[in-house]
Amino acid sequence: MLNSLDPVVTQTNLDLLNLDPLTPETQVRLLRFPLGFEDSILLPLEQITEIIRVNLPEVLLVPEMPSCILGIGNWRSEMLWLVDLKQLVGYPPLSELGQVSVSPVAIVVQANDQSVGLVVSQVNEIELHELEQLQPPTPGLFPQS
Repeated sequence: MLNSLDPVVTQTNLDLLNLDPLTPETQVRLLRFPLGFEDSILLPLEQITEIIRVNLPEVLLVPEMPSCILGIGNWRSEMLWLVDLKQLVGYPPLSELGQVSVSPVAIVVQANDQSVGLVVSQVNEIELHELEQLQPPTPGLFPQS
């Protein structure tokens, strides 16, 4: 049986962090994780179902898929599509950067009523930000593949 994904951080684990309550309604908790050497992404915690460690040799490869699709993993007895987020947005894939020596993590999110694992090399920290202070991605931010 495919058992490639081990829980790293679950919603319950996030609750146990005893994060300070949000004061103004304009603030939101965001998970920061690196995309490139200088670029990082902020993802709202409420969009994250779970963060899990990925054992790449146990991921089931699916033929005829785009190269950013790493394959399928077993998550809570369900199939979880695993996507190399860096490669999806035009950065070099995890495999080319030598980052597969450390176990990458998948940030499990919901997309069109389907769970998807966004695979990244690491996650950094949870930050509190004012929504009005955040800048959306600018055109041309992501390299063209």
